[in-house]
Amino acid sequence: MANTGQEKGDSVFDRRDLTDIHDEIREVYLADSRPWVIGYSGGKDSTTALQLIWYAISDLPEEQQNKPVYVISSDTLVETPKIVNHIVSTLENVNEFADKNDLPFEAHKVTPQIEDTFWVNLIGRGYPAPNQNFRWCTERMKIDPADNFIKEKVSEHGEVVVILGARKAESATRKQVMDLHGIDGSVLSRHSKFANAFVYTPIEDWIVDDVWSYLLQVDCPWGKNNRDLAALYQEADDECPMVIDTKTPSCGNSRFGCWTCTVVSEDKAMQNMIDEGEDWMESLLEFRDFLKMTQDPEKKPQYREVKGRRHGQVREKTNGGDGIIPRAYKFEFRKDLLERLLRTQKKVNEKLPEDEEDMVLIRKEELREIRRLWREEQSDWEDSVPKIYRNVMDGDTMDWIHDDLGTFGEDEAELLKEICEEHDVPRELVQRLLDTEFQHYGMKRRASIYNELEKVLKEDWRPTEEIIAEIEGEDRVEVWEYPGIEK
Repeated sequence: MANTGQEKGDSVFDRRDLTDIHDEIREVYLADSRPWVIGYSGGKDSTTALQLIWYAISDLPEEQQNKPVYVISSDTLVETPKIVNHIVSTLENVNEFADKNDLPFEAHKVTPQIEDTFWVNLIGRGYPAPNQNFRWCTERMKIDPADNFIKEKVSEHGEVVVILGARKAESATRKQVMDLHGIDGSVLSRHSKFANAFVYTPIEDWIVDDVWSYLLQVDCPWGKNNRDLAALYQEADDECPMVIDTKTPSCGNSRFGCWTCTVVSEDKAMQNMIDEGEDWMESLLEFRDFLKMTQDPEKKPQYREVKGRRHGQVREKTNGGDGIIPRAYKFEFRKDLLERLLRTQKKVNEKLPEDEEDMVLIRKEELREIRRLWREEQSDWEDSVPKIYRNVMDGDTMDWIHDDLGTFGEDEAELLKEICEEHDVPRELVQRLLDTEFQHYGMKRRASIYNELEKVLKEDWRPTEEIIAEIEGEDRVEVWEYPGIEK
């Protein structure tokens, strides 16, 4: 197995043998009654940590296996499909073998809340594709679900110990963070967020060669084959770590992460898998590359609004540049994105091997939440989500929830457009005012409606070209029009 990292240093096995490492794990496990929560990402480091702990605890007498060991994996719901399959099957095996051997391990997959998922934020709210400066995805989709699980166990047990497969040799930043939270005289560290949680990193002094040497020589105790994991690395290079704070790097070059990731310049892992014969992933890579393209500074004005989503105001550049800061994706572009995503889902499933189950790229719950957001925040009287879904999915209407978000439809939208054009009034403004009134209709106390109406009226409703002309000067006006995309 080729070295997949750039790490150098002395092997941990020059100083310790496996017996010493297992003894340390058992000593920490037996030291108190705090349950353990193991962060499992599916990669080499977290697999090594979990495997070491499994062997160490399984050698204890049954009466000493007296506290639970929870194994959690954060599924962002946009993980690279092959990695999802690997993680899900591992969690299933862990539960099966733990039950069969009466071991205190419980495996759980944690996922983001519906309002925090990638598609609800990107398509529903219009958040632009993540980049290094605005990496809104990591905390919502990876950190928060794990944090919620830890907080639940802290509430239940008082304190917990979080086990991570973190290694100081991974990077100078990782070493600095781990040293910062260390506790003198203890192998445990302080958790970066929770006073009642501690962190144990059993392979913190290992280098990458130690990890692979161990995995390829010691059998996996829950029935998997570590050489299959090595084969995944040969296709993609590295994995997304289990992260517990924003200081921990999310994903770097060629990582086992989200197939939608635009934080990196190119997804070498997915390209490598395609080169190895996974042709069905081509449509995923095309969609990801399209999202990456929207980050091009010259193209941002085509896809992004000039005013913010929350307060409806325009922000000028202040750090050495003139002009307007592009904000959320335009509503028309988000509708095109949803259509493109659903078409991508169809293409992927058409190319999948016959023995594979159909892949769901966006769940029905997310479609319903996007529909709600569009109707409430965008005054989408046309009710675009069911229409887009029906057009792409060959007439499938799905089981849409009937609600009272609004009684206005396409006919009213067309009539209002004609009236607003005749009187030179922004149609979106009138729609928002009408929707605000309707949402408060029938309430016994309507005092809050005045604040809501005031928020709408305070937004900048001037035409885009007028805003740009004021900020950039008449001779520099560039109208931010959305040209549409090819289907």
